[in-house]
Amino acid sequence: MNITVWNEYRHELSEEKVGKVYPKGIHGCIADFLTAAGHNVTTATLDMPEHGLTQEVLDNTDVLFWWGHMAHGEVKDEIVDRVYKRVMEGMGMVVLHSGHASKIFQKLMGTNSGFLRWRENDEKEIMWNVNPSHPIMKGIGANIVIPQEETYGEWFHIPQPDELVLISWFEGGEVFRSGCCFRRGMGKIFYFKPGHETYPIYHMPEVQKILTNAAEWAKPEGLVPIKAGHFPEPFVEIKR
Repeated sequence: MNITVWNEYRHELSEEKVGKVYPKGIHGCIADFLTAAGHNVTTATLDMPEHGLTQEVLDNTDVLFWWGHMAHGEVKDEIVDRVYKRVMEGMGMVVLHSGHASKIFQKLMGTNSGFLRWRENDEKEIMWNVNPSHPIMKGIGANIVIPQEETYGEWFHIPQPDELVLISWFEGGEVFRSGCCFRRGMGKIFYFKPGHETYPIYHMPEVQKILTNAAEWAKPEGLVPIKAGHFPEPFVEIKR
């Protein structure tokens, strides 16, 4: 499938520690393992013209990955609307880590999804597989241990997920809905919590497996667009 990986690409350029963890950028790391899985992957970043998300790019994207953190407010509203429209039309989307506070995720959720508890103190995270029969969890065991990660905690202000596949526990006692599936219009959305920029989360084979599975789950499936609007004549001829 055609996948576009979008990243702010600010931390990697401004913080030496992050640049060492992701020398090709977070987007480059994700693009590499998705390419290795057999997909046609392109990348886009915040400072590209139209944030790299032109109408042509989106029209040719089956699944869009989104990583953002420090510059949510710099994403232009017209680009957010453009992405939103494509999701409604059937494009899949995978929102990563602090992308929960992005304009596009909040628009898709209809809530202030930036409302949660958080702290950075190198705590262990254990992600528990709570839906082992779900396609995103294919090949994943009972849990995944992340040695160090930013802590997130409930309450997470999102709508009730259509499907919950992962719940995280942290050393401080917090729990968090860390793998959430949603449907909006004809599109599918997966929110995946791990991925703080200072930790090598996206180098972990288990994380790469989940995200590769998520792309497969979120891809369009030959859906036929449904026409709406004013129809002066009956839409279906009924024989009497």
